[in-house]
Amino acid sequence: EGAAGLGEVLQPSSSAPFLQASPSARSFQLDYEHNCFRKDGAPFRYISGSIHYARVPRPAWRDRLLKMYMSGLSTVQVYVPWNYHETLPGVYDFSGNRDVEAFLDLTAELGLLVILRPGPYICAEWEMGGLPAWLLWKQDIVLRTSNPAYLAAVDSWLHILLPKIKPRLYQQGGNIISVQVENEYGSYYACDYGYLRHLLGSFRALLGSEVLLFTTDSTGAEELRCGTLQGLYATIDFGPGSNVTEAFGAQRRVEPKGPLVNSEYYTGWLDYWGEAHASTSAAWVARGLEDMLQLGASINMQVSPFLQLTSLPWPGADYKDQYKPVTTSYDYDAPLSEAGDPTEKLFAIRMVISKFQPLPVGPMPPATPKYAYGSVALQKVSAYPEGCAAPAWHCSIDKHLSLSLQYADLLDVLDVLCPSGPIQSQFPLTFEALKQAYGFMVYHTQLPWDVPDPATLGAPPHSICDRGYVMLQKEYQGTLERDGQTTLHVMGRAGDTL
Repeated sequence: EGAAGLGEVLQPSSSAPFLQASPSARSFQLDYEHNCFRKDGAPFRYISGSIHYARVPRPAWRDRLLKMYMSGLSTVQVYVPWNYHETLPGVYDFSGNRDVEAFLDLTAELGLLVILRPGPYICAEWEMGGLPAWLLWKQDIVLRTSNPAYLAAVDSWLHILLPKIKPRLYQQGGNIISVQVENEYGSYYACDYGYLRHLLGSFRALLGSEVLLFTTDSTGAEELRCGTLQGLYATIDFGPGSNVTEAFGAQRRVEPKGPLVNSEYYTGWLDYWGEAHASTSAAWVARGLEDMLQLGASINMQVSPFLQLTSLPWPGADYKDQYKPVTTSYDYDAPLSEAGDPTEKLFAIRMVISKFQPLPVGPMPPATPKYAYGSVALQKVSAYPEGCAAPAWHCSIDKHLSLSLQYADLLDVLDVLCPSGPIQSQFPLTFEALKQAYGFMVYHTQLPWDVPDPATLGAPPHSICDRGYVMLQKEYQGTLERDGQTTLHVMGRAGDTL
């Protein structure tokens, strides 16, 4: 019977009777009898788009949100990256670009509803899926499980974040209609129901019993088995080209009744280092969207991912049988471009939405202004110029070019970048052992004897987790790479720096 219920889903205009006690003044609920959401007692379905406030500079928030609203979206879906706000254990930053409360208040001002995805793991092609790197300072920690050290850190974070969220819930007079717990947990190896139950208890304790909590997973049977839990409404995700009836049939196997929901409809895709820019045709995206809307489904689209502009989190990596690093740019071939410009795809989506509900009155905000900055000439400077005891950029400005026109070799200025000096160790230490979350590490050693003939320098499995640039006497020898080249041939003399 599971998939057979697809045709019975209410269209937004349905006025079928709903026999229950009069709802409270503000409510957002599941209606299992009529397979729909109920907002203030009336049938409701949302058409939503994702926007990552952590990837958009604060001055651009209003412009991007207004463009999404004018596209016909009623709702935006928002990730909260834990590591963006708790940069060190117990050190929180909710200022400036990180002011998530200001962002949420702006969505309410513009008349948008919000679906919040606070994790604690969010994926989002974000550094460690939003989990702070400092979690790995605990050697025995097991992420995304019932591991006590992990749960203690999660609980501490949720007790900071969720009290900021509760007053903004729809039932409290705000605009957050639902909250996702974890993210695509069924795709993780652990399949730890105790962990999901713990999160459910924490979210309920901190947000109350009325808020709608849900999960999102792909349509695979194993993913839905491990990613769903009683008490959390199960939704799915899939992209253009999928068989819509089959995909929602997978949801029906775990949620026989209730609204059909695609929580991540992929309007594009991410880019991997060394590969061509990903693209998805506007017509393909529009066709899939229309098919889902005809079934009465609620949909969230990847609409507005943007350039990674912040200095803290680096892009993440996608692991599908191979480590695949993601580029810093998160253009995603999205309906709103990386620059915030409406695209052909956005207008195709808008046209489909107009077939099912009225569009807002008014013009679409224009593309963002562009500027030509010209070329900038760089001049190499020595680490310690003649007559200057400090590095060049510490000396008199009268004697040197402006900082913007200077550059130097990193290896020449290590004492400036790391004034505490090198760390001595018999063996190479990991980033986690040195409590360095981001950036680069320089490992130095000396050849113990002459190597007159090419000798193999190898990187054992798991010793290089990203890339290693190999230099001998400051001369580049080659690159060692995870899932790529793992050996090089080097020659040198005893005492040479490797």
